[in-house]
Amino acid sequence: MDFNLSEEQLMIQQAARDFAQNELLPGVIERDRDQKFPAEQVKKMGEMGLLGMMVDPKYGGAGMDSVSYVLAMEEIAKVDASAAVVMSVNNSLVCAGLEKFASEEQKVKYLTPLASGQVIGAFALSEPEAGSDATSQKTTAEDKGDYYLLNGIKNWITNGGTASYYIVIAQTDPEKKHKGINAFIVERGWEGFEIGLKEDKLGIRGSDTHSLIFNNVKVPKENRIGEDGFGFSFAMAVLNGGRIGIASQALGIASGAYELALKYAKTRKAFKTEIINHQAIAFKLADMATQITAARMLCFKAACEKDAGKDISESGAMAKLYASQVAMDTTIEAVQIHGGYGYVKEYHVERLMRDAKITQIYEGTSEIQKIVISRSIAK
Repeated sequence: MDFNLSEEQLMIQQAARDFAQNELLPGVIERDRDQKFPAEQVKKMGEMGLLGMMVDPKYGGAGMDSVSYVLAMEEIAKVDASAAVVMSVNNSLVCAGLEKFASEEQKVKYLTPLASGQVIGAFALSEPEAGSDATSQKTTAEDKGDYYLLNGIKNWITNGGTASYYIVIAQTDPEKKHKGINAFIVERGWEGFEIGLKEDKLGIRGSDTHSLIFNNVKVPKENRIGEDGFGFSFAMAVLNGGRIGIASQALGIASGAYELALKYAKTRKAFKTEIINHQAIAFKLADMATQITAARMLCFKAACEKDAGKDISESGAMAKLYASQVAMDTTIEAVQIHGGYGYVKEYHVERLMRDAKITQIYEGTSEIQKIVISRSIAK
């Protein structure tokens, strides 16, 4: 594995870093406090090509590799995990799924505006009674000939209130269980489609998380993705790639907390010397740096395997499992290093600690990642 980044990758990393520092950092505390979606910043991310990074340019994407995506995600998440998850969902779940599995007509109509950043998308899988057990879909899509009739509720949908297009997973034939599930492209504003309440969350409070309500929504037959019954396989394939995005987000949260803790430890004095000179603090920082580097390598490995066309179910799960744990461990220690200052919003690390937790939950909990990994190694 080549650990040297190309000139193009370094340029992408620097561009994302500059954007995060100049555009995302101002107001990030206020957006967290007020649960304000970073609409202006997301629009600029679209203009920079950050919302369709790996999509073919013929569909409006930037045509970049997955390692570049990891690098950019880390820099965005260092400063604003809420903006990072918007980027992750649009890239990893929505655009990636459409580019790989949608029809040519669907790509032209939906993927192009999504990849070019004109609009953003959402991925609607989770339900009140179907989180980790994605086969237990209660949302139904009844085949009516030339259209499907969609009914049900989706929960915890990122970009739920701001998306223009939604990929919705629903059960068409319950007797076939997971083989009776389909995926559909649903447009905002269709009759019977209602945006539910916004969630009041512990972390990533700037991201837009809503429930979605479908009441006899007519979905044209041409908006089904793939063959009849392909929905569950579609969702699992998309989530495999999505885990690289969340692993990168977790990596960024950890990196951001570490950099703040290191900076603070070099300036804060106790017992007549900077606290980094005390072994208790120095060893914490050493552990943080080591774990973050290991998490980054796992993210790079999964990204390289994805670009090589390999099965990334195991490597993606490992990256997400480990990076999300590192995010939790690092942010907790960063608060500890800051002492009382770490417990107030002004110093950012308390927000990063709150943001870190969700990376162990969404797009497959840590327990689900262990199931994926253990099944893979048992083959």
